[in-house]
Amino acid sequence: MDAVDVDFSGGSTQVFRIGPASCAVPGAALGLEQAHRSFGRLPWPELVAPAITLARDGIELTRGQAYLHAILDLILRHSPESRDVYERAGERLVAGDLLVQRDLARTLEVLAERGAADMYHGDLARAIVAHIEAGGGCITERDLADYRVIRRRPVQTDFRGMEFLSNPPPSAGGILIAYGLGLLDDRGAPGSAEAIDALARVMREQLRAREDGFDRALRHGGLAKLLDERAVIARGTTHISAVDGDGNAVALTASTGAGSGVVVPGTGIHLNNMLGEFDLAKPPRSGERLSSMMSPSVVLRDGRPRLVVGSAGSLRLRGAVMQIVVNVVQHGLGVVDAIDRPRVHLEGEHLHCEGGHDPAQLDRLEEFGWDVTRWRRRNLYFGGAAAVEMRDDGTLAAAGDPRRGGAGVVVA
Repeated sequence: MDAVDVDFSGGSTQVFRIGPASCAVPGAALGLEQAHRSFGRLPWPELVAPAITLARDGIELTRGQAYLHAILDLILRHSPESRDVYERAGERLVAGDLLVQRDLARTLEVLAERGAADMYHGDLARAIVAHIEAGGGCITERDLADYRVIRRRPVQTDFRGMEFLSNPPPSAGGILIAYGLGLLDDRGAPGSAEAIDALARVMREQLRAREDGFDRALRHGGLAKLLDERAVIARGTTHISAVDGDGNAVALTASTGAGSGVVVPGTGIHLNNMLGEFDLAKPPRSGERLSSMMSPSVVLRDGRPRLVVGSAGSLRLRGAVMQIVVNVVQHGLGVVDAIDRPRVHLEGEHLHCEGGHDPAQLDRLEEFGWDVTRWRRRNLYFGGAAAVEMRDDGTLAAAGDPRRGGAGVVVA
């Protein structure tokens, strides 16, 4: 694998490992198809059609998207095939440029016509394997053919009289958020030193929870009991959220990691770098499901959706989700304000506080003993969330994260 340092322009960098050896078996196509078979109403080709149009005709990059292209440039233009997509006249794409992906449009047409099977058994599968093997990676035709979708029961916990549901093991994000919500003290108004201190203490316990025995318990069972025991001692982490007219709720988080920089020739498929995630506790065995921080979540009130939320943001996404849940459920904020409020993230001993916090409250946090890192502005380092809430009067409100150019739309 190749190592790339990504600078978030706020005094914080993160190392991403990319290249063919970083690619894991992609599961999104089969997972989406399975969800459609179980719950979909519209024909599959009709659902894929808008994506085909956008890939073929192109989209104009916004300033936020261009910023992402800038900080991920060494990944996006890592290989000749990726440069064909993410480069114009030898330069990276900037705001106002058109991102056109005609090869991807043709691949999506194949998936629309034949279903996801072609990506796991057909010509697309063979193209993926040939390119990965030529670059030194280890995805085989059998790996793709053997891939299966697994349905799991969500993690569940009670929070302020409501039911929090999230992504279960082997994902770590949902269970750590549920653990954190159970520890959280109800102290201070949002943005106050007391409220931030309470959040930071929970984040510290979440980090400690990932230590002794966490990975084994996550994969082999017993994690809930392990965290319950620790909770007694400790008391004193691209997302779409949607709710339809019938009250059906979906929280969908999809990730390619930071991208591997590997684009399969002729297909437009930019493969993930999930085996290069720096926070993996150990290299997974063949056939083993990867852990992640992805935390698509739903909060129920009396069995009905109160909040649907999730986020992008690597290790920061679980903190983003938890803070939005707290803002809505505990502090009573609407989703727009809940997402827009400045966030915090504990990285080791450093408490990163996003731009927008009251400096006087940050001074008080330092008096509490926290090593505060002050960011000047809002930054996508702190996640990229999307949420829908059902208000007391039965109406819906939706919001996307301005840190990543997100949007929320309610269709009457």
